Amino acid sequence: MKASVLINDIEKYSGKYVATKSFLDKNVISSGKNPVKVYNAAKKKGINDPVIFYIPEKDVVQIYKCR
Repeated sequence: MKASVLINDIEKYSGKYVATKSFLDKNVISSGKNPVKVYNAAKKKGINDPVIFYIPEKDVVQIYKCR
């Protein structure tokens, strides 16, 4: 089974939020520590509905609890 890649050059974005044009696009439009700034930067670059997600730091486990 071939591994699925979320974005290109993922190592550069460890611990940051990234914006892409869509869930299928693997090119990062903007990145940073603040998701609102990342979103606004993508909008300024002409992306109407950017997809924003967090790239965890390497070897860090994140646990989420839903209520």
